[in-house]
Amino acid sequence: MSDERALDRILRYDRLIMLAALSLAVVVAAAVVLAGGWAGMSAIGITAQTGPAGTLFAGTSDMVAPMLWTPGYALVIFVMWWLMMVAMMVPSAAPAILLYGALNRSQGGLAPLLFAFGYLTTWAVFSAIATGAQGTLAALGLISPMFMTLATPWLGAAILVGAGLYQLTPLKAACLNHCRGPVEALTRHRRTGRAAAFRMGLLHGRFCLGCCWALMALLFVGGVMNIWWILGITLYVVLEKLAPHGDRLARPLGAALVFAGLVLLLRSFESG
Repeated sequence: MSDERALDRILRYDRLIMLAALSLAVVVAAAVVLAGGWAGMSAIGITAQTGPAGTLFAGTSDMVAPMLWTPGYALVIFVMWWLMMVAMMVPSAAPAILLYGALNRSQGGLAPLLFAFGYLTTWAVFSAIATGAQGTLAALGLISPMFMTLATPWLGAAILVGAGLYQLTPLKAACLNHCRGPVEALTRHRRTGRAAAFRMGLLHGRFCLGCCWALMALLFVGGVMNIWWILGITLYVVLEKLAPHGDRLARPLGAALVFAGLVLLLRSFESG
């Protein structure tokens, strides 16, 4: 009976336990990215050199020498991207993870953990793609290895305009609606079987990726490890997904990004 009583006590506080685990994951991921010593780069140091706006908006960008990556360096960059995604995306995904655990309490505390793992696996795939994009840009001399920001204004302008236009698309709206209404989504797309929690996490991650991938691409504009851009995008994602009427923010931000891209492009023509 004592074992059953202990199990009941754990299940009673499973939501708090899971919330503590998610918070710890965010804090650890953010701390590693900020320190950056293991990767030979510090987000704090890079931000201090580039400033809140990044090098493109400061007008200090220029073409740089092409850089070929080693497999080891590519792995470091992948881990850096994935840890950033953990720190940036888990806060807005936490309600869906906790909800899944509450809806599947009969499966025990492992269900929300597997759901979270499936969710973060989706962002690991994104991190691999972002790593490949960064490596390609480095090989072409289009990204600064020191500041980890784009070295040419026209490409930054293209990303800003592209991200802004994506904010206005029906696909963005559909994915955002899913993220804002997880109860209906988790019920409608319910999976069964041993791997159900992981597969549901993958599914939720796919919608979340569809909602936010263009916003994450903005890190190339302000600086991949620029703390101001990381915090700004994270806060926006939380507001867009969780705040009342947060879905109304998508279109104004889209228009603002398009305008910023056009201004950056105009400035590059004037300076050139």
